[in-house]
Amino acid sequence: MPATTDPFEGIEFPSDGRWLVTGAAGFIGSHLTQALLERGQSVVALDNFATGHAHNLDRVRASVGATAAEHLTFIEGDIRDRDACATAVKDCRYVLHQAALGSVPRSIESPHDSHTANVDGFVNVALAAIESGVESIVYASSSSVYGDDPKLPKSESGGGDALSPYAATKQIDELYAKVFARCYKTPLIGLRYFNVVGPRQDPNGPYAAVVPRWLAAFAAGKEPVIYGDGETSRDFCPIDNVVEVNLRAAIFGTKTEQPVFNVAIGDQTSLNQLYEMLRDGMAERGAPCADMQPIYEDFRAGDIRHSLADVKLARTELGYRGVTSLQRGLDLTMDAFVADAT
Repeated sequence: MPATTDPFEGIEFPSDGRWLVTGAAGFIGSHLTQALLERGQSVVALDNFATGHAHNLDRVRASVGATAAEHLTFIEGDIRDRDACATAVKDCRYVLHQAALGSVPRSIESPHDSHTANVDGFVNVALAAIESGVESIVYASSSSVYGDDPKLPKSESGGGDALSPYAATKQIDELYAKVFARCYKTPLIGLRYFNVVGPRQDPNGPYAAVVPRWLAAFAAGKEPVIYGDGETSRDFCPIDNVVEVNLRAAIFGTKTEQPVFNVAIGDQTSLNQLYEMLRDGMAERGAPCADMQPIYEDFRAGDIRHSLADVKLARTELGYRGVTSLQRGLDLTMDAFVADAT
């Protein structure tokens, strides 16, 4: 780990920085918005509340204080609407494109919805930003683009066949980004997220991510479900590290020719290990789950068995530090979950 714990060391934020954050009311988008406001930047937040929530932006305003919150402009709009994208990006210097319909199971059930949001929406945002003259566009890709490639760790040069419509949409986005960068001379940098965890992740609904879903179950005294045998592994990445890479990629976008970067911590954690970490942590925080055991159900279609990232490129090209460990990230997540519930 680096000697300093400042993840933004070496980044000089412009005094007139104006950023568009799409999906700003969502989990990742709200954290990006907060980090930018805390650093004296102006943010245009675009969201249609399909998966985001107004209360996430309320928490951002409360966290940054009234003065910084004055530099937040919210636009309720859909990235599938080209006019909304053009309006939102006007006079912005950087774009952090997070808006999407996530979830592999959702994409299998509703592939058209995933395509229109993740591909059509991506094209609309990217072209509006290019036409507006932004300095760089950073967009959310996914580790799912590696598909059925069994090689570990996953490096940016690797790849396999997509296992879900969601993965296919992200592969298409990366292809468009390369073509747009070549044709229009604007940096477009994709970030391949590996299972992001942190506060504000929605525990509700059939497509909720594993960590918030399990936290809600532990808090209610209900046994969480593990799909498969629990030895499926993931490279879980705390949200603070994701924020760091986004801001570094945007600021340094004109200084790198690398089109995509893995965003993770470079370590594997099995679902069984994650279960124990969350169960024990929630028990320490008063949840009735100390002796709880998981319920095992069948593997889900489209899920990758093992995932592990090689993050050397992000470290060498962007100066990525990744100072927040998984345990620290989970502790912050559990603390926030318990605080929200009281």
